[in-house]
Amino acid sequence: MAGPRAKLIELTPRQEELLTRLCRRQTSPQQQVRRVQVILKASSGMTNKLIAQELGLARITVRDWRGRWVKAADGLAELEGQGEDKAVLAAIEAVLSDAYRSGTPATFSAEQVVQIVALACEAPTLSERPISHWTPKELAAEAVKRGIVQSISPQSVERFLKGSRAKATSVTLLADQ
Repeated sequence: MAGPRAKLIELTPRQEELLTRLCRRQTSPQQQVRRVQVILKASSGMTNKLIAQELGLARITVRDWRGRWVKAADGLAELEGQGEDKAVLAAIEAVLSDAYRSGTPATFSAEQVVQIVALACEAPTLSERPISHWTPKELAAEAVKRGIVQSISPQSVERFLKGSRAKATSVTLLADQ
């Protein structure tokens, strides 16, 4: 049983020339080159399955990029009618670029991280801890006890401390005598 028909891509000669230029440009990222190849092959009438096989991509990836191009086609055609290649090329690159991904929100605020680092600078005896040096586990427990955070893993504490270490220069700064 055949799936839904792939969306038809019709490129203007100018768009095809700009896409070919992008594909051949030595400074183009390989991700972008793959996406350009998808669009060029789709415009020649190839199916998503054949394009995926030929380029070593997943069929859903081919479908997604074909769909993004079709959505942007009217805007690209309008921009193409207005003028210069530079603007059209920039718009094509924007269509072929990754969508923004926000990622997960930060678990700890910058203020909490600073407070944990400051806690690590204090002597453990001031917190009535029977240790001579802080460990990530002890720091995590003390941060929770003081109400800096509700909960935190020793690994997170260790990551904060590693990230705040001053980097030493590899060049000797003192004069030889």
